Amino acid sequence: MTHAQMKPQGFIAWISRWLFTTNHKDIGTLYLTFSLTMFFVGGIMALIIRTKLAQPGETWIAPNTYNEVVTLHGLVMIFGAIMPAFVGLANWMLPLMLGASDMALPRLNNWSFWILPFAMSIMLGSLFLPGGGPNFGWTMYAPLSTTFAPPSTDFLIVAIHLLGISSIMGAINIIATVLNCRAPGMTVMKMPIFAWSWLVTAFLLIGAMPFLAGTVTMMLFDRNFGTSFFNAAGGGDPLLYQHAFWSFGHPEVYVMILPGFGIISEVIPAFSRKKLFGYNFMVYAISAIAFLSFVVWGHHMFTTGIALKAQLFFMYTTMLIAVPTGIKVFNWVATMFRGAMTFETPMLFALAFIFLFTIGGFSGLMLAIVPADIQYHHTYFVVAHFHYVLVAGALFSIMSGVYFWLPKWTGHYYNEKLGKLHFWISFISINATFFPMHFLGLGGMPRRIADYALPYAHVNFFCSIWAFIFGISQLLFVYNIYSSIRGGKKAPDRVWEGATGLEWTVPSPAPYHTFATPPKIA
Repeated sequence: MTHAQMKPQGFIAWISRWLFTTNHKDIGTLYLTFSLTMFFVGGIMALIIRTKLAQPGETWIAPNTYNEVVTLHGLVMIFGAIMPAFVGLANWMLPLMLGASDMALPRLNNWSFWILPFAMSIMLGSLFLPGGGPNFGWTMYAPLSTTFAPPSTDFLIVAIHLLGISSIMGAINIIATVLNCRAPGMTVMKMPIFAWSWLVTAFLLIGAMPFLAGTVTMMLFDRNFGTSFFNAAGGGDPLLYQHAFWSFGHPEVYVMILPGFGIISEVIPAFSRKKLFGYNFMVYAISAIAFLSFVVWGHHMFTTGIALKAQLFFMYTTMLIAVPTGIKVFNWVATMFRGAMTFETPMLFALAFIFLFTIGGFSGLMLAIVPADIQYHHTYFVVAHFHYVLVAGALFSIMSGVYFWLPKWTGHYYNEKLGKLHFWISFISINATFFPMHFLGLGGMPRRIADYALPYAHVNFFCSIWAFIFGISQLLFVYNIYSSIRGGKKAPDRVWEGATGLEWTVPSPAPYHTFATPPKIA
């Protein structure tokens, strides 16, 4: 039998290509495709939640089902949508940015991806096990999670362990790539900011994930082996759970936003035709944010009765973390100042990111103040805050990066008019969905509860309508990606130079307003 006859054909060959690939572009594509799928799975869960909350009372779904959906919505969005999307962008772009032929550890790269679908299948499958799915919220607080009898929680714990293993393997690969695979002459202080943001994020993952692994392992032992880590009757302490979980949880917040900072730091200079303002300070700010993220976990516990000195420490450190974040926002604005700006879809998402993430940051500062947090903590004000950070922040930065690099990946431009339509519907609907929730929270509406008082009904109905508009509008995003993959206007090697008609190099040209004849924008 000849070699040609032995070679798998057709569908088997296609499966083998994607199953065993070690090419960083293929693996990046797998991550991004998986992330997009989970984005819609988690989004459908969000729409189920908003359908339940559109009216008060026993409507649509039972309260226990509502709790199950809330639990899985948070976990799917964090571990299935946001994090894999950033890892996919890292896989695609880091070797190209650093001048490397591939990621440093290609087989580890393949393995770290293929763990994800199995882990998410176990997590989603826990909804359908006898006794019901996990119903104690995505934070899995003990003793609710340790006394919940059905086996679905044990399946959830296994899934989280697998997701953590995948994250740590991906982080090791990124660190090895950035530190060892740079082109000759590219020092660490000459790397693109996206590479810096992912180098710092990878160390965050390696530092934070063991906390989560230890926490869910103690949950597993309390549930199945008679230990009492979180059981006060056996000498344990439920607050130990919160300390252990949030020691992971708060660095994890920055795992989901630092790569977004890196994307915005690539998009803003490109469409401003200027070098990034304050490169060194951007690097130091990313590093400072990462360091401080490990010492602010207690601001999630102001209502638990921790000591006054601890409250003051966590309040001041939480307020301090706004300083390096503010430096980054200042530098982005300074980069745009007197630049020859154009407003293609990636730039629109980047500008929306800066504006809306700043709103989320300010509401975070409000929550950092102990007396205020005690009033806000269990209300919809917190829901509004972290959705401004994660949807208008992390998700918008991912969309900006996808639109920015899509012509590079496919060789074809996306539909610009459709991209802008997607942006404007998303921008309006995301604000109409989540901004009124600030007022629901200030008015006293509690979160994590399937019902609410009648005075909140009109605002909740308004939020639910716009949530559906946001969800449906994401189909435009999918279609635009598909149309770019299938064909369209061919993109040149220097994608955005060809799209804008402006010649620009580094260092940047004179600002737009100094041109005798303004350049024509296609």
